Amino acid sequence: MKQFLQMLHTQRMDDHRYYHHSRVNQSLHFISAISFLVAYGFFFYEPAYAALIGWLISMPSRQLGHFFFEPRSYDEVNEATHEYKEEIKVGYNLQRKVVLMALWAAIPTVLLADRTFFGLLATPAGWKGYFRSLGAVWLWLGIGGLLFRTAHLFLLKDVQTGLVWMTKILTDPFHDIKLYHGAPLRLLHGEWVDPMTHIRDGRHQPPAAV
Repeated sequence: MKQFLQMLHTQRMDDHRYYHHSRVNQSLHFISAISFLVAYGFFFYEPAYAALIGWLISMPSRQLGHFFFEPRSYDEVNEATHEYKEEIKVGYNLQRKVVLMALWAAIPTVLLADRTFFGLLATPAGWKGYFRSLGAVWLWLGIGGLLFRTAHLFLLKDVQTGLVWMTKILTDPFHDIKLYHGAPLRLLHGEWVDPMTHIRDGRHQPPAAV
């Protein structure tokens, strides 16, 4: 268990120091984390609505920061190129995210063309039924994406790496709130990029919010 928790901490901090330099990205992750917790709450009695919240609010805000605001120049803090960071990324790097988000964007159109989604669903009644079906398919996509990369890591690395990554993904909303709750205020103060002094100094956690 100690080794598992240490590996979890390492994956979390590697994700932070390599991929979350932009204060805009951090702020969007904070918003995403809150909406994910709302989705978690819905999951136990309205899983389709939970998926709608996750895929319409949580995931777009989360990925928007990575695709448009995170710097891709040479990383002076970690002495690494963007290409190197993409290569060693444990989870979904930008290339894999493009595939995942393309599937996400295509599903509403496919469901409009075939309301049963290739016979897997009952024909929905009206638009409310359509959105409930859409939530169900998006839920499958989310679970499938999580399990696929976990199994992939089993083969690429080992079982523990895959299980640690899955645990990290499921608990990221809680950790992101703790890590990035101060980012919006720092952004308002004009700090667009995290100086990452805690990483440079060898500390594992950023300083408290200003």
